[in-house]
Amino acid sequence: MTYSSGQLEAARSRLIFACDVQTLAEAVEVGEMLKNSVGMWKIGLELFLREGRPVVERMAAFGLPIFLDLKLHDIPATVSRAILNLDQLPIRFLTIHASGGQEMLREAAAAAARLSSRPTVLGVTVLTSLGAEDLARDGYSGTVGELVVARLRACLDAGVGGVVASALEVGTLAGLVPAGFSLVIPGIRPSSGVQDQKRVATPGAAIAAGATHLVVGRPIRDAADPAGAANDIVLEIARAACGES
Repeated sequence: MTYSSGQLEAARSRLIFACDVQTLAEAVEVGEMLKNSVGMWKIGLELFLREGRPVVERMAAFGLPIFLDLKLHDIPATVSRAILNLDQLPIRFLTIHASGGQEMLREAAAAAARLSSRPTVLGVTVLTSLGAEDLARDGYSGTVGELVVARLRACLDAGVGGVVASALEVGTLAGLVPAGFSLVIPGIRPSSGVQDQKRVATPGAAIAAGATHLVVGRPIRDAADPAGAANDIVLEIARAACGES
């Protein structure tokens, strides 16, 4: 099937590239390579701690939104003040841990609403590196899916605008959230291989299940043709969005 430019742009806007590099210079190099092939940059804790605000500002200069993935988790006042310190940065998404409790979630959402960019706060439900056996070792007797749903409900009650969850749970979550709520799915793997994440899926399966955005890193970054790999994922998103298998 041939897709219109509008369909491809809509699909591309749902693809977030995980810019998991070490330096600003490396991030810029990746940005030049992928600026026309992905829809958003994810800047994680490692890169942000090394390069700080300049890496956000420089990557935003490519014209794409920024997902600042800091996974904040502390007492409510500390999280609130930390978020306020991000003012004047062009941020679209900002992560906190959904396990931080109702007050922390509410304070985070309120602080984000005061920022100039008014980013959507995403609650990280359960890290995709964790499975049922990991939760059992920590004393949790329920399933991963039950915990993800509980944390989703906490985010909804606190006014948080989205969550990060795995593709294994997104189908259930999609039926529980209002329109406009963001379901951001990492652990996207177009091809098989050794992974450090346990709850993974293909781009098409995640979109078909209800994901609003996909986070992809190494399958693009480590490809022989990164821009081509990203474009292939965009096509898979477009197919799934159109209801094709």
